[in-house]
Amino acid sequence: MHHPQDAPAAPTLEQVAERAGVSRSTASRAINGGLRVSPEALASVELAVADLGYTPNRAARSLVTRRTDSIALVVPEPDERVLSDPFFAGTLNGLSTSLADSDVQVVLVIARPGESERTVRYLRNGHVDGAIVVSHHRNDELDRALQASRVPNVFVGRPLSVQDRGVQYVDTDNVAGGRIATEHLIERGYKRIGTIAGPQDMAGGIDRLAGWRSAMAAAGMADDAIAYGDFTLASGTAAARDILDRYPDLDALFIASDLMAAGALGVLAERGKEVPGDVAVVGYDNLGVAASTVPPLTSVIQPVVAMARAAGARLLAQLNGASPTEPLIFAPELVIRASA
Repeated sequence: MHHPQDAPAAPTLEQVAERAGVSRSTASRAINGGLRVSPEALASVELAVADLGYTPNRAARSLVTRRTDSIALVVPEPDERVLSDPFFAGTLNGLSTSLADSDVQVVLVIARPGESERTVRYLRNGHVDGAIVVSHHRNDELDRALQASRVPNVFVGRPLSVQDRGVQYVDTDNVAGGRIATEHLIERGYKRIGTIAGPQDMAGGIDRLAGWRSAMAAAGMADDAIAYGDFTLASGTAAARDILDRYPDLDALFIASDLMAAGALGVLAERGKEVPGDVAVVGYDNLGVAASTVPPLTSVIQPVVAMARAAGARLLAQLNGASPTEPLIFAPELVIRASA
């Protein structure tokens, strides 16, 4: 009669490590993504796994480690924005790259306006190990709620309401970006320079406007010609109509995102204004839109892919017990094309 106890015991992680001639922790790392494992050790462990027929029990492992091997990419924006703005495609690209050597999956969480409590409840309930938050607005309160929740997190873009030094984020120096864009227009000899600023409930919108103001002040030029958009194409169209109606003498525009600038170029064309002959335009982001507009846009590089990759790496480090690090700030650069 065959008794269940007669069945050979499933091979253990210890046996895999022994067969491969490595420590248990090295064998575990090799099986769970190969981070910080030499190619030789990885090959030895893979051979031992095949020889012994070892299968990692993910369910048992998650009970012990309380890890889900997934992280949330939290986007506090309406669905249609996430699908149409190249910023989010760049973010996903960078984040995926940072996780390529691990078993960690990305869960996209679209936190619609007014749903931050529900979002944080989801994050706290153990569905994910941590969160990357992009496109954060002042009123969504996600930063405060996440800090209180103890869920490991990294923001892409400086969170506005938290001054705490422990907040993890990566960003571009948006003040410097707004300044170099405006200085380029000043150096080219433009005299009446307006701006279409981004939303003033986001750090990027506030900082790029501050950069424009500081460059204008340093040059002794008036900084009254301002319209506002929300980083979308439609808002750029509306803001361009507004600012050109109010300031018909403008000869240059610094526009705080390439999508808004694309909207503004349409308005300039319909009004018969040549770019850059009548009105020069500098955008911001350099995420693909800039190269395909007519004319192609001079634009400030926001290295979104690199920022998201760095955020992913920082979150993985947190999950592996690393201490919080200082914010990582990328330096902006200007790409000069035909629009200015």
